[in-house]
Amino acid sequence: MKKISLYIGVALITVMMITSCEGDAFNNITIASQEWMTENLNVDKFRNGDPIPEAKTDEEWIKAIENKQPAWCYYDNDPANGEKYGKLYNGYAVSDSRGLAPVGWHVPSDAEWTVLTKTLGGEAVAGMKLKSTSGWIDSGNGTNESGFSGLPSGLRYGRGPFSDIGKIGYWWSSAKKVSSPAWFRGLKYTNVTVRRSLSGKSVGMSVRCIRD
Repeated sequence: MKKISLYIGVALITVMMITSCEGDAFNNITIASQEWMTENLNVDKFRNGDPIPEAKTDEEWIKAIENKQPAWCYYDNDPANGEKYGKLYNGYAVSDSRGLAPVGWHVPSDAEWTVLTKTLGGEAVAGMKLKSTSGWIDSGNGTNESGFSGLPSGLRYGRGPFSDIGKIGYWWSSAKKVSSPAWFRGLKYTNVTVRRSLSGKSVGMSVRCIRD
């Protein structure tokens, strides 16, 4: 395990690499009292080992939504995008009781996202500190002062089409009920704000995990 600590403004940022019992290596940062992964989730199994179905076609994605079943995909169904951006998950994968996050981690709640943005100065300015220093189109990069390294991974709509890679990054928060919408956080290349909004579970978004 490697550890580096530094101060960014008033927030103590600690960068760590931890290897799970399954052998997966996760880079992590501690921002104030929270420990976050610095990469989007890229798993294809639930915590108990059950596989999460991959939706390789629009038809498979739509069928999963209609049946209220978990699914994941790569942006444009291209594994090369997975190497950089991780997987996109529908909301049913996020809310599945088998647990999407690895052991010791969880999908952050809306309240935990709020703590993060408040620590970084609030939603009006935190986006600049969360965005990576490269990868955003039209000079939309951030400073990544937080170490969060938010990338513009795009999204997948409920009817199947992909959109906005290079322009936006959307991350799920947890939802207790399978049938209910969930809060998400969004970053966009055209501004420095953090968007907080609700989405139905048909959309494919990124997931960033936080330590239990």
